[in-house]
Amino acid sequence: MDITLSITNSSRFQVPEFILLGLPGIHEWQHWLSLPLALLYILALCANILILITIQHEPSLHQPMYWFLGVLAIVDIGLATTIIPKILAILWFDAKAISLPECFAQIYAIHSFMGMESGIFLCMAIDRYVAISYPLRYPSILTEAFVIKVTLSMVLRNGLLTLPVPVLAAQRHYCSRNEIDHCLCSNLGVTSLACDDITINRFYQLALVWVMVGGDMGLVFASYALIIRSVLRLNSAKATSKALSTCSSHLILILFFYTAVIVVSVTQLAGRKVPLIPALFNVLHSIMPPAFNPMVYALRTQELRVGFQRVLGLGDNVSRK
Repeated sequence: MDITLSITNSSRFQVPEFILLGLPGIHEWQHWLSLPLALLYILALCANILILITIQHEPSLHQPMYWFLGVLAIVDIGLATTIIPKILAILWFDAKAISLPECFAQIYAIHSFMGMESGIFLCMAIDRYVAISYPLRYPSILTEAFVIKVTLSMVLRNGLLTLPVPVLAAQRHYCSRNEIDHCLCSNLGVTSLACDDITINRFYQLALVWVMVGGDMGLVFASYALIIRSVLRLNSAKATSKALSTCSSHLILILFFYTAVIVVSVTQLAGRKVPLIPALFNVLHSIMPPAFNPMVYALRTQELRVGFQRVLGLGDNVSRK
């Protein structure tokens, strides 16, 4: 009788908070990672804010390509800010505790921003496809109203499709373990602590990745296949070079993002043997793109470089080539 009562009370008990232990296997010296992470976070904030200011300040950048880049900058700031400040608090102040609502909110924000980034890359690929394949119709198709509508549709899509992830996680019962061997709240990392069945959580996570990110990735690469076909039909070598140049920065970012998604997914399979690998890749995937996306555009886009110089007061008399 006493044993039965003890089991019942244990099953009804709900842990009040989770404990984020940090990066698995390197807890003793993980604080040394705080400096590069802090520098990357500052770089991500400054570079993306500079992009937003430059696009707003320069009339020549009021084009769909740069509007999407501005949305991407906002998403990158949101993604980095969702994750890095908490990680730095863990590494600097040993602030490992996180309440259940805060943890579920972080899960939702991470999934939403990741999905939004994937969706914006799809929008950028479509923008380049229309610009190269239908240059005369481009201004009438990619209007400001179109950009606003497609951006809002992406926000709505990601907001609704990712909502069940934290909702399902919150419905699980956490009655005993509350230590997460990670420095952020990942969906599967949190739900693995649950005392009840998490099959539906795993199924929805897998379905979400395949439908949303997998669907975006397929459409992105289909768009670039059509772009390459259109470029190869151009008679002028100069026109071909210009067309490829306008796509190069987008293609670099897209390849980097989806390659990172695939690497993170694959390393999850090796997580049981070497848990540090997926955890570290998860963190880097959240801060590396926000930090380096602006650099890729700055190096590959002449108009953006000139805009940076003007905003920073380094080239008031700079003329566009």
